[in-house]
Amino acid sequence: MKVHQYEITDLKEVHLTSNNKADLVLVFGSKLLLQDDTVIHKISQAYTKATIAYCSSAGEIYNDEVRDNTISMVAVEFASVTLKSNAIKIDDFTDSFEAGKALVSGFDQSGLKYILILSDGSKVNGSELVKGMISVIPEEIPITGGLAGDGATFVSTLTGLNEKPLSGRVLAIGFYGEHLKVSHGSMGGWETFGLEKTVTKSQANELCEIDNKSALEMYKEYLGKYAAELPGSALLFPLAVRINDEEDAVVRTILSINNEKNSMIFAGDVPVGSKVRFMKANFDRLIDAASTAAKSTLVELHNSKPQLALLISCVGRKLILGNRIDEEVEAIKDIFQEGTVLTGFYSYGEISPMNPGAACKLHNQTMTITCLEES
Repeated sequence: MKVHQYEITDLKEVHLTSNNKADLVLVFGSKLLLQDDTVIHKISQAYTKATIAYCSSAGEIYNDEVRDNTISMVAVEFASVTLKSNAIKIDDFTDSFEAGKALVSGFDQSGLKYILILSDGSKVNGSELVKGMISVIPEEIPITGGLAGDGATFVSTLTGLNEKPLSGRVLAIGFYGEHLKVSHGSMGGWETFGLEKTVTKSQANELCEIDNKSALEMYKEYLGKYAAELPGSALLFPLAVRINDEEDAVVRTILSINNEKNSMIFAGDVPVGSKVRFMKANFDRLIDAASTAAKSTLVELHNSKPQLALLISCVGRKLILGNRIDEEVEAIKDIFQEGTVLTGFYSYGEISPMNPGAACKLHNQTMTITCLEES
């Protein structure tokens, strides 16, 4: 397995080394750059035999640095791993659950070691998409990935498979090969505060009432001075959602608000009866969580060093950490050290199991790491 990393910062100076041996190219970039026909053409011409996946971001990860308004990409050559890919249009399905089923149902599960998901981040209900996928794929096959971003504007996102990225696309890449080792880790680091409350009215990912009171009005009370900056300020105060007593809480972040209905739209479902608590950030705990996520991937690999680490972190973490955002990526680099290429992006939602062998879920406000190594 060979990994080549590139960065594009100026559309007038796109220099890529043609590589007909590359099997996979992952391209993470700002929406503006990914809308440029010239750069897409140059990438496709440089990697004529590769599976090329495009995903817009809310920030790009290039080795141990976080960039904005760039393209961060890796080209991967495998020795024995083979790939199968599929892409769908979300508008072709009645709901995200059915879309998730259709996305992965065509994969032969014999020899399937891992599935990477890159999804539209504005039109898709991420938790329902994941539920659809795991209704088809057994838990022992890990699924990780994320929802595309659009900076902090939340207008529209772009993804694409072997073509110019567009809104409303969801893509999956299946990895096959007995010599491929895959590990994953996901941690948040947020602090909960206040009493646990109950969701009393909701519909899918639209939260209307908590403890029979307007969810939006209650949320504004907790936000205080930040309420005037909604929905953007909601990224600073996500919800911890415990869907049933037997499961750990998942973090949900707000995508938009509906002032007429006094409701909030989340990146994933917030079912009636689930328990919720408000959350806030602690800078050091966020960075420590990124380091812990990296350490957990090494445990799965029995402390061998991965050749590629795909980092997908939440836009909310980026807004919270501000000028300190590089620190969470540097903390991960300190764990892997030299020899591991870091790539990835800041997202509108992270897809990963919480623990090895567990069911895949949608998360918000986490740092999710997937490591690949070919022996």
